[in-house]
Amino acid sequence: MIGTIIGWIVFGLIAGFIARAVVPGKDDIGIVRTIVLGIVGSFVGGLVASLFTGFSSFQPASWIGSIIGAIIVLVIYNKVTGRKQVGR
Repeated sequence: MIGTIIGWIVFGLIAGFIARAVVPGKDDIGIVRTIVLGIVGSFVGGLVASLFTGFSSFQPASWIGSIIGAIIVLVIYNKVTGRKQVGR
């Protein structure tokens, strides 16, 4: 169980950092929010994948799906909070 939790944390951290690197501008979020971004992004990526594949299960996605999901979550987070304005 501890191994699973540590795995999710590492997975979320890597997916979150990649998403932050891809989305332009500076993100003022800490490491905990980056981990949460990656974990939530994994589930969003799984949901998006299920829309295209027809599977209806709500499950985490693979690496690519997780990164795409994390990018989507980060863009929405920035829009909702107004934290990042490009060109400001």
